[in-house]
Amino acid sequence: MTDRVERVVIVGGGTAGWLAAGIIAARHKARIMAGTFSVTLVESPDTPIIGVGEGTWPTLRSTLQKMGVSETEFFRQCDAAFKQGAKFARWTTGADDDAYYHPLMLPQGFEQVNLAPHWLSGKSDTSFCDAVCAQGVICDNGLAPKAITTPEYEGAANYAYHLDAGKFAPFLQRHCCETLGVRHVLAHVGQIHRAENGDIASIETDRAGTIAGDLFVDCTGFRSLLLGQTMGVGFRECSDVLFCDTALAVQIPYEDENSPLPTHTISTAQSSGWIWDIGLPTRRGTGHVYSSRHISEDEAERELRAYLGPAGKDLPVRKITIRSGHRETFWKGNVVAVGLAAGFLEPLEASAIVLIELSAKLIAEQMPRTRGVMDIVAKRFNEATHYRWGRIIDFLKLHYVLSKREDSAFWRDNRLPETIPQRLQELLELWRYQGPWFHDEFDRLDEVFPAASYQYVLYGMDFHTEIDPAILTADERLAERSLRENRTRTENLRQRLPRHRDLIHKIQEYGLQPV
Repeated sequence: MTDRVERVVIVGGGTAGWLAAGIIAARHKARIMAGTFSVTLVESPDTPIIGVGEGTWPTLRSTLQKMGVSETEFFRQCDAAFKQGAKFARWTTGADDDAYYHPLMLPQGFEQVNLAPHWLSGKSDTSFCDAVCAQGVICDNGLAPKAITTPEYEGAANYAYHLDAGKFAPFLQRHCCETLGVRHVLAHVGQIHRAENGDIASIETDRAGTIAGDLFVDCTGFRSLLLGQTMGVGFRECSDVLFCDTALAVQIPYEDENSPLPTHTISTAQSSGWIWDIGLPTRRGTGHVYSSRHISEDEAERELRAYLGPAGKDLPVRKITIRSGHRETFWKGNVVAVGLAAGFLEPLEASAIVLIELSAKLIAEQMPRTRGVMDIVAKRFNEATHYRWGRIIDFLKLHYVLSKREDSAFWRDNRLPETIPQRLQELLELWRYQGPWFHDEFDRLDEVFPAASYQYVLYGMDFHTEIDPAILTADERLAERSLRENRTRTENLRQRLPRHRDLIHKIQEYGLQPV
């Protein structure tokens, strides 16, 4: 059949391009080895990597494992560390002691009992996170989520990674080309040739000539060369909901090689935005994400340097413009966008890389066998992807809506009803009487944030849900047992898990046990 989809051409490298290449090639490796399918990645030899996507989700563990990547080599070559969640400081009231965790572990017994009403009724005198899971205590004590004897990709606690994006893309490139059969072309893309039906038939390059394809994946970053410029798909901004539009990024060396290494992302709210702080084994990656409508660049830089202290006094700062939003559609004709070409949101909750993973996974699993069915697959892909982007926008906005800060127009404006998506407004009203839990819609197949994530943010930021005494009575014994089991589990993990930096040193020296 002449309309078989057998040649995938990815235009653009970086994290998006190489993750997409790896996920697609791993899924179709047998066909690649048999010569009936190909994945070609074309990238410019001199396009810099944006390189601020240093936080990931736990999904990356299964992604790398399915690609056949050694977790030990990933740590060794990507300056990687463990991530067990995020700590949000000064988001609720702005006070010095205002902080809560969004961990990566589910609450104890989450599928059997909703512990939130029992915590709200005063069953525990600790924070919500500490009452229902062990991970906040693990993070407070600087502990790793596993031991050196734990096999690769397994853990005593759920975890993701912090990584150096500048090292991650070349690491993926080597694996994709040497192990998965991806063809790598270093060349500038010039003319783009269209087919009679409007598809892209081929691209013209300066070094490799004409490269034809059946499916083109646009990973060309913000310029969206294929989907935006060539296919004419517009951009849908969401700056009316998410105000932050600029980031000032800086990298800070440690005082010495044994400096404490946090096992979580730290997000500290400022007057008109927030500062991220990500610990890698050899340095810290930090930056100030802010709204240029509410604060000047000079003042934003002063806030960043005040946070950094003397260590960041003379370090160079890189400015990154954020255009919050996404393409009006993500797959048109035989072109699908992944990564920045599809859109970008402020890096709160590290959603950038997971959107790359989810999109590439869906493409790989739903790979159309013929051009005739591609439009059906594209429709399904667009529906799922639109839903995911919408839910991420809702979840990011939730952090601002729940804030009680009154010290600047930025925080007050974020609570204006006209800036809050309708769906989120309805959920906030619902949660006043019944909070999110396991059996809610948040646990549908294409959901990005589970109900537990909403619980951690809501009750970490002092949201109040009315308590139903009947539910408390019905679940009382099960809830008390789960709370007790969490206390036991917390103490057990606190005593037996190694310090984070100690484990990183051991991985570098000995390696983790292969699966």
